[in-house]
Amino acid sequence: MSSSPEQIKRLDQHELRASWVDAAPTSFWLDTPDRPKPRPPLDGDATTGLAIVGGGFTGLWTALLAKERDPDRDIILIEGGRIADAATGRNGGFCSASLTHGEANGRERWPEEYDDLHRLGMDNLDEIAATVQRYDIDCDFSRSGELSVATRSHELGEYDPNEPDFLDADAVRRELDSPTYLGGSWDRDGTAMLDPARLAWGLAAAAEAAGVRIVEHTHIDRMRRQGDRIALQTSNGVILADRVALATNVFPSLLARLKFHLVPVYDYVLTTEPLTAEQLAAIGWPHRQGVSDSGNQFHYYRITADNRILWGGFDAVYHYGRRMRPRYEHRAETYQVLAGNFFDTFPQLRGLRFSHRWGGVIDTCTRFCAFFGTTHGGRVSYATGYTGLGVGATRFGANVMLDLLAGDDTERTRLRMVRTRPMPFPPEPFAWIGIRVTTWSLVRADRTGHRNLWLRVLDRFGLGFDS
Repeated sequence: MSSSPEQIKRLDQHELRASWVDAAPTSFWLDTPDRPKPRPPLDGDATTGLAIVGGGFTGLWTALLAKERDPDRDIILIEGGRIADAATGRNGGFCSASLTHGEANGRERWPEEYDDLHRLGMDNLDEIAATVQRYDIDCDFSRSGELSVATRSHELGEYDPNEPDFLDADAVRRELDSPTYLGGSWDRDGTAMLDPARLAWGLAAAAEAAGVRIVEHTHIDRMRRQGDRIALQTSNGVILADRVALATNVFPSLLARLKFHLVPVYDYVLTTEPLTAEQLAAIGWPHRQGVSDSGNQFHYYRITADNRILWGGFDAVYHYGRRMRPRYEHRAETYQVLAGNFFDTFPQLRGLRFSHRWGGVIDTCTRFCAFFGTTHGGRVSYATGYTGLGVGATRFGANVMLDLLAGDDTERTRLRMVRTRPMPFPPEPFAWIGIRVTTWSLVRADRTGHRNLWLRVLDRFGLGFDS
């Protein structure tokens, strides 16, 4: 085993900066010659049965599932940038079965239907696996599960030693060796690891093969009702659609009603150079699970197909006024903290360098998981608010949107989770003040193990801030 934490000498700030400063400032998943060439933008007017706005996971799943339901349906998917360029191609590649951002959140909010939500989530993950196989999508899909680890003594109280998934310190360190681990659990079935960009590109290719038209670099400026159809105005023309599915997630919605229900937060990631055989042997990781620690400010990490460690999370950065800017996609202070925490976790990898560094914006809402709805007389549906857990849940969200557009009474649409919306965030400056106080309180709770009065009040009303 490795040395105890108190015996580890931390790297100085110069050494830490040297480990990441020369890393490529781009997502590891997107930095490949295999990335598809850009598709042309919309050129002129168009008419369609279904228009899907947004080419991330939500939009891609909606397009493919709509074609599977009705192969003759005419569908256009409109992406403002490039497929997988935003959160879809910048996340950690954790594909979770959870539709509720974890069991605790789901049981607290929807106790009467949580068992059904869990079953639907597991079915959804099974169906993702089947889709990957059916369409021969090469995205390194592996149902390896996820380790949750406690790194502070008070975090051990979150684990039940009588549960079959519980691992004591020695057992968890046999899975992945870190001197910081005090215990944890291994959910063997509820999470898959994958390459998110390749999954997105594979879904897009499958949708196009089925007849979906995909246009990129096409922004929707305005949406309005025009007779029995919905008109989407772009700079290059107008799309008239019988139905519209909005899959814009964190980006400004075409619906004013959603303005205060979402806030954008920035999440950051480092990826190492490939580990040598000796480095890999020093930490173990025989089952190559995803890992997350148990703090409020938590890390998520996993090993890639070519034996790099992807290390992300911890900071969730909100900018006043719900601002999103390209310059926010890199943050030296966060990279420095991430690198320091990485080498605290794996001191045996000291000397390793990071090959890629990047950030991306996530949509978060006060209930921490997706919400849904319709407008324009049921001709427009939306799904948004995944709060960082959308790789898997977006497929469920796509099915909900299609059910709603069809007016179908299904098990999904009868769920209270689907029929209700979260409480909105307040306007500025109250949103910024509230998020700052909440973040400070969460950091303090990680250090002390106690939730202060502010957090207890938020808990009482089912509110919060997360990524």
